[in-house]
Amino acid sequence: MLADRLWLSRSCNDLLAGAMSLIMQTVARFFAGKLVPVSDNPVPILKNDSFVRHYVPLFGRALIDRAVQKIRRGRRPFYWQVAYRVIDGPGIAETGQLDGKPFTVLPDDGQRFYADPFVFETDRRHHLFVEEFPYATSRGVISVAELGDDGTFGVPRVVLEEAHHLSYPQVFAHDGEIFMIPESGSARELVLYRAAQFPDRWVRDTVLMTDRDFNDATLLESDGRFWLVGTERFGYGSASDTMAVYCAPSLRGPWVAHPLNPIAVDHSATRPGGAFIRHDDALVLPVQNGSRAYGGGLGLMRLERLDASDVRFASPRPIGAGPAWARTGIHTLNRAGNVEVVDSAG
Repeated sequence: MLADRLWLSRSCNDLLAGAMSLIMQTVARFFAGKLVPVSDNPVPILKNDSFVRHYVPLFGRALIDRAVQKIRRGRRPFYWQVAYRVIDGPGIAETGQLDGKPFTVLPDDGQRFYADPFVFETDRRHHLFVEEFPYATSRGVISVAELGDDGTFGVPRVVLEEAHHLSYPQVFAHDGEIFMIPESGSARELVLYRAAQFPDRWVRDTVLMTDRDFNDATLLESDGRFWLVGTERFGYGSASDTMAVYCAPSLRGPWVAHPLNPIAVDHSATRPGGAFIRHDDALVLPVQNGSRAYGGGLGLMRLERLDASDVRFASPRPIGAGPAWARTGIHTLNRAGNVEVVDSAG
């Protein structure tokens, strides 16, 4: 997943890092006896078009697009929006479309944006947890808003802040307590937080991983074991295109890497975009599609196998556009009860 297609030096770094991850994956699968031969496919005939002919127009269009975005957004360097709706019956996970009842945008004051929405239901109340990104500090914090009786969320208030960036606040219940595992890859650690007083006070419970740049760690409890699926940056390159899996006998660990890590290297089917969804008898993981741009789309990927010897997902089913959320792409999808939340890049 190329973070920046405009500047060639950055693109080359991402491509080389992805190639290194692919070599690591191939070696791991070879020694595990799981290296599957590639099926014979006709080799595409490439047109003899020069690199300059393609890149120069792209460079010009990209510069114009960035100038237009800067004018439209004013002083905002980038912008995300969270939206929600209260529905009964099937949602996006079932229909695969952004249709049905329209979403309501969570408003901001222009001094910050909201992203990575997770919704949690307890005692018949819904709480919306988001990454809040104040432009003044350029560092994400975790905030929460409660759904009112009128069906709208209030202004989020900060409930968790660290010296480093926080995002992707996955909140869940376990053994009668409420926990959160936010992303903190920039600090090269993954921390389990426990609600000392839900939803306003959180304490560091356990450091699950150290010295790892692990992103959007998404929890799953299955067959008596705990699993974390996310993307991991191995040295340089993108933090969004290399899937890694860790497992543990209990929530607090010890967490160990799956022997086949990295599980996949793909710009459209590796980085989680929400919690696992139980649909019929299947488990589905929302995954980001960054083939065009980061935050450019989301797919639903069925889990086919997850154990100590193998990890397999089906190809993602893209979420189609629709009038319920007429924004560019979709980046996160979550639901609790009858409240469904999404976000996108402005």
